[in-house]
Amino acid sequence: MPTLDIALPLALLFVVTAAFFLNKRAEKRLKASVEQAEVKTKDKLMFVGVLAIVISTITITTFLNPENIFENVLLGIFLGSYTMLLFTLTYLFSDLKKLRAKLFSIFFGSVSIVAGIVSLLPVLRDSLTIFRSSIFFGLAIVCFALIIYEQKQTDNKKAKWYLAIQPPALFLMIFISFNILHTEGTLNIWFPYLLDVFGFTFAILIILYLNSLFSWKTVGIFAILLTLLDIILVFSGPMVAAADTFTGLGLPALIYLPNIPFIEVISSDGVASLALRGLGLGDFFFAGILAIQTFNKFGKKYAYAAIAAMVVSFGIWDAYLPDIFELTGLRGFPATVCIITGWIPIVLIGLFLHRKQKSLKSPQIESLEEII
Repeated sequence: MPTLDIALPLALLFVVTAAFFLNKRAEKRLKASVEQAEVKTKDKLMFVGVLAIVISTITITTFLNPENIFENVLLGIFLGSYTMLLFTLTYLFSDLKKLRAKLFSIFFGSVSIVAGIVSLLPVLRDSLTIFRSSIFFGLAIVCFALIIYEQKQTDNKKAKWYLAIQPPALFLMIFISFNILHTEGTLNIWFPYLLDVFGFTFAILIILYLNSLFSWKTVGIFAILLTLLDIILVFSGPMVAAADTFTGLGLPALIYLPNIPFIEVISSDGVASLALRGLGLGDFFFAGILAIQTFNKFGKKYAYAAIAAMVVSFGIWDAYLPDIFELTGLRGFPATVCIITGWIPIVLIGLFLHRKQKSLKSPQIESLEEII
């Protein structure tokens, strides 16, 4: 019997739709930044800064957990990638007018204050509570100080580095405070709550950032090769092991949502909890790229149809996955298969109708040439 779940399909719909609409506003600027990219002194300094963050994170986490060097290196690499992604995209769109720039800093300053207050809650208190809340309040002070700095600036058309550092700084502080250093509190708010928030954020940003690397001519090859690779890695085991590693490290590489309708599960120690289902950021990226490139080739209607078909297809597969796992003994299933089986029929219909339209137009062109 299928196990209905609407949470993950709706999450897929939300991410792909959000990326689809945001891409319309961001695509030109992102393509221009890629085409006109020049390595300047400022860019080198930014790279050194990110490299310093990665090395520092590896060093700190190795000191805190010296027995898991591989996991610490992996953690540092991913944190560096996430930080660079947040900084780069924010920097590209940081040429804001004064009012919006101030509101930007007010928002991140306010979030930092909320994070600092939350750190003081009894259920989250541990030996590092004072340190945790202090760094959040410190970031809030910096954000509000930047409002004064912004007031003195005269060039509104220039990208602002001091706006771009706020999102990655807040992410790193939240990740380190509530995931790496939070080991004694009675409540874990990182998994799955904050992890999902950042998971959704990075899923959308990755689609926007990497979409400019694809075209309709390359997306078909990309879709087939990635699906084949996903099948091999999932069925042979490495992808499942990687997902377990990412989850254990708390990295926002997957999004975990409770099965809706809710299903209660009892652990081996008798603790009741809600059954969770997870989907990797790579699968969200895969569906987002297919939707945007379908729009570029066939237009808005086909893109909407492709999004709907991918979500429905994924939902159907997702409902039968528990049965598949039980019958086969598998621990994972390639989500790219669930997505591409919905996308392919829409593409085939689009190609067929477009060829039909071209064949109807070609005789008219020939007759016009004969008259001339």
